[in-house]
Amino acid sequence: MQKKKLVVFTGAGISAESGLKTFRSNNGLWMNYKIEEVATPRGFAANPKLVLDFYNMRRREVAAAKPNNAHLQLVDLEKLFDVTIITQNIDDLHERAGSKHVVHLHGHIFEMKSTQNSYKIYKTNGDIHVGDLAEDGFQLRPNIVWFEEPVPMINIAEEIAATADIFVVIGTSLQVYPAAGLINCTRAYIPKFIIDNDIPKVAKHINQLTVIEKTASEGVADLVKILNEIK
Repeated sequence: MQKKKLVVFTGAGISAESGLKTFRSNNGLWMNYKIEEVATPRGFAANPKLVLDFYNMRRREVAAAKPNNAHLQLVDLEKLFDVTIITQNIDDLHERAGSKHVVHLHGHIFEMKSTQNSYKIYKTNGDIHVGDLAEDGFQLRPNIVWFEEPVPMINIAEEIAATADIFVVIGTSLQVYPAAGLINCTRAYIPKFIIDNDIPKVAKHINQLTVIEKTASEGVADLVKILNEIK
């Protein structure tokens, strides 16, 4: 029998339990930085060293982090469902947990690319410095989708969301577009779930929605029990 297609859309909240700071919490990543300084093309043009140092720090934090129970429980669901993860996160915790199909909407912290050619992408586990050049001779930068930049993977993500039999949102504020609009690409009648300590206000307008107001790990545990009944 063909497995139902389970699409899971994750944000910073799922990685928070692994010790990675979220963007909008009181002690989040942006508390000591202005977004326009470290997460926009103009910020990089104005002070590339500041931006590179910011992401070098993030890369070290991600390397030291480990997948948590929420990541691991999503892998277990692959036994019952055809699971695709669409994530706003730039970490690799889903992959390290064992998820087979992961789409990164906002890039990947362990990748870098030429500032002039977005298709020249390279793996990296180390720091990127001013003066580090791609093969085309241009400065390297993190392969991260910054604010004010297009999201190359959004069309693919929208197509995946449109095919979902079940759609789950975990740990995202649903405030950052176009990613936040993915839930609107799903078919109206399919079951939808939102797992978050702080349920987004837009949730009240979503059809066929089950709200699980818990941490990612606790909420995914509840989700697994529910999905085991409807598989």
